[in-house]
This record gives sequence, structure tokens and C-alpha cells, in this order.
Amino acid sequence: MAEPAMSVTPYWELTFDADGDTEGGRPDRLAAEVARRGVRDLIVFAHGWNTDRSAATGLYSRFFAPMPALAPAARIGYVGVVWPSMRFPDEPIPDFPRSAAAGAVRRGALDGQTRHALLETFPGRAAAVDRIGRLLEQRPPGEAALEEFGRLVRLLVDVAPHGPQALFAADTLTDGVPQDGPQMFAGPTAEVCEEFAGALAGLDAGSPASGDPASDGLPPDGPASDGLLPGGPVAGPERGRGVEGFSLPNPWDGAHELLRQATYYAMKRRAGTVGERGLGPFVGRLAAVAPTVRVHLVGHSFGGRLVSFALRGLPEGVRTVKSVTLLQGAFSHYAFAARLPHDARAGGVLQGLQNRVDGPLVCCHSSFDAALGTMYPLASRMAGDARGVFEEFGVGSVLGAKWGAMGHDGVQAVPGTRAYTLAEALAGPLPASGCVNVDAAAVVRRGGAPAGAHSDIVHPELARLVLAAGRVR
Repeated sequence: MAEPAMSVTPYWELTFDADGDTEGGRPDRLAAEVARRGVRDLIVFAHGWNTDRSAATGLYSRFFAPMPALAPAARIGYVGVVWPSMRFPDEPIPDFPRSAAAGAVRRGALDGQTRHALLETFPGRAAAVDRIGRLLEQRPPGEAALEEFGRLVRLLVDVAPHGPQALFAADTLTDGVPQDGPQMFAGPTAEVCEEFAGALAGLDAGSPASGDPASDGLPPDGPASDGLLPGGPVAGPERGRGVEGFSLPNPWDGAHELLRQATYYAMKRRAGTVGERGLGPFVGRLAAVAPTVRVHLVGHSFGGRLVSFALRGLPEGVRTVKSVTLLQGAFSHYAFAARLPHDARAGGVLQGLQNRVDGPLVCCHSSFDAALGTMYPLASRMAGDARGVFEEFGVGSVLGAKWGAMGHDGVQAVPGTRAYTLAEALAGPLPASGCVNVDAAAVVRRGGAPAGAHSDIVHPELARLVLAAGRVR
């Protein structure tokens, strides 16, 4: 396979399918090539919500570009992991060209690019995708049409709370068993869509325009900075009446977001599969062929989940992973916890696996990441639980604390976790082991609704952080 145009060399790409398999013999050939080229430090980066190889390669080229100058004496090799995920074209990504279709499609409609991406990501579901598109376009009144929409979305992403795939979708386990599916799949679709619509209204009202040079990127004071008001998610008797004078938007305004979040749930499950069954075994084969090569895993969004699940797939005794860096990781902040603060029977699906890293596990987070600060908790809360949260406390911050993401507030409930600002982390040195939270909001701050700064990760400071985590000099 010809190497794509890239800012650094030597660079290889490692492509996995949805089951974590890759083309015959490719991992072994790549491992042998890494050894032949005399690489000492191999940086392996897994993308998040990108659907095609060219977008992923562009991200890798731009992120890796500063590294040779930052560590001129190091013998670094670079690997870009390509796995089948998808991104909705209406999501703005800083410094990437915005889709021409995105600007012309109103929120809620299913544009041609998104339809094509859904068909590629979920083969055999053309009838469901077509009907979903018609419902989003027509926005029929009444809850019956919304319930049909919800059934089609569940069919599309193949929700399976039990069975062998359940583990790859789970971030936490109760008594060793994956929890049931999120509320967005189990509750009434109209209520779920109303909640998403309210959250989107709050983001639109509370966030400056993406890429506006006159904006300082700071959220406003007051409740809107929680990402839930005005028009925020409401449960119980207040549903449909609005909050403090605000009217909830049409639930169809949130239906597109339900589709987006359900699709991301499927990608979350896929990331776990590819990490444990694909990338982890590859690192093991590399250790057998080139035991002196130091491996540094980097993941953005669900790519962070992928590289973390790779730790589950490492063969016993492999100690060649010298650092893990999570950039806006889109999985539970309790994933590495032995026990959850609100449930002594439950623990993280990756509990203790940070100890398989012969170095630190560094988690970058930013309060400007609206995808993880607002939408992720809404989508991730477990069935039967969220209503009690709202009725007892009446605030969204509790929901975020319980179902929050790594990229919003870092690793939680893991004793000994250290916390730094980005400036403090770069001043170094970082801890030699354990979990390390780094507040990256100083640079991860640009992006419009609904994702906010979730993809604002291409910064030389973050490239420096990856090198510092792995002690690459």
C-alpha cells in the first residue's frame, strides 16, 4: 500500500474493519518495517468521528507536523489508525473546510452526504435510512411519528444490551455485567427529542459563532454556561411547559440529534471492538518483533476509547506501551474507576488497566467541549435513572457529574490521579505513571454548536504534551 502524503516520515497507516480485522498480514509486515527502520518511539494515533481515510490522514499530518522539530534527536515513527466511523457533515471542525451541503441544510433534515455516510456505516439498512430521512423532512405532528422514528433509529444502530457486543459498548459494569442501554433508546422518543432540542437551543443561545475572530470563545455567565438553559432538558411535570418563561422547541428539532447520538453510540461500541480485537493484538505482535520500540498511544474522541480498549487487548506481560494520551475522550470519566461514587457495586469497564501502561495515562479535557459537556451526558445516562436525577436535584450539573465524559472533566474516581493546567503540564515533568488530568481549555476552545471545541485538537502545545507524556526527546 502506497503511503499517503504526510508531513512526517516514516509514517504508516493501519486500517481496521468494524470487527477489528485488517488486511491479511498487514500488521506483521508493519511491525517488521518499524523494526527495520530503527524506530525507537512509535506514536500511534486513532481518530474519532471521521468517516474517510483522507480526513483522518489530514488530521494526522497536521497534528504530527511539529514533532520532528520538538524532538530533533528522537527516532520517531508514526502510525495513523483508520477505522470505520462517521461524522455528520454539519459539524464544524476548526481549520477544516466546512461541507458545502452543511450550510444549506436546516437543522433536522438529512442531507445527501449524511445519508451516504449512514448507508456506508450501516450496510443493509437502506430502507430504515430512507424512512428516517422522510420523517426528518416532513416532521409529522404527534408522538406516533416520533415513536416510529425512535424504532427506526434503534434498528439502524442495532442496539443490543446483552450478548458479546455489550461489553464493547459499556463504560461501566454493575457486578461485572454491562449496564442496560441508554435512556435515549428506552424512554419515550418524544421526551428524548424534547430534551435534545432544549439542549441545542441552550448551546445556540450560549455559544459564540465558530471561528469568529472577534469572539474570545468564552461562555456567558449564568445558567446557559451549564449547556442546559435556556430551554434546557426537563423531566416530569414540567415537560412541555418550558422553564422560567422559556418555551421548549419542537421535538423534531432534537430528532436529528437523537440520530446523531445513536450513531455515535454505535461508533462507541465499534471503537471498543477495534481497540481490543485489533490494535491491542497489533501492539503485542510489535513487541514480539521489536521489543525495544516504545509505543505511545494517542486517541481523539472515540479514538481515545479505542486506544484505551487496546490496553484490554494487550497480551499478558507486554510492557512496551510507554504513554497514552486521550484528546477529548468520548467515554465515561469513570471508565478506569474500581468503584463508582454513586454505586458501590459498579466499576469502570477499564478499571485498573492504566497499570498496563509503563508510563502515564494523560487525559486532556476542556470546558469548551459542548459535545461532551452537554450532549454526551444526555445520551449516556442509563434507562430509568435520569428522571430521578432531575426530579430530586433539578439541575443538569448532577447529570454531567454522573454520566460525564473524559474530555469534559478528566479521569474521575481513580485514587492518585494528578491534575494540571496545560501550562503546568508542559513545564513538566509529568508523573512517571498513573492517571493525569490536563485542563487543555487554553487551546481547545474553538467550534460552533452542537460540538463546540470537541475537534479543536490540532495545536503544537498538544503535540508537545504527547512527547512529554512519553518522555520522547
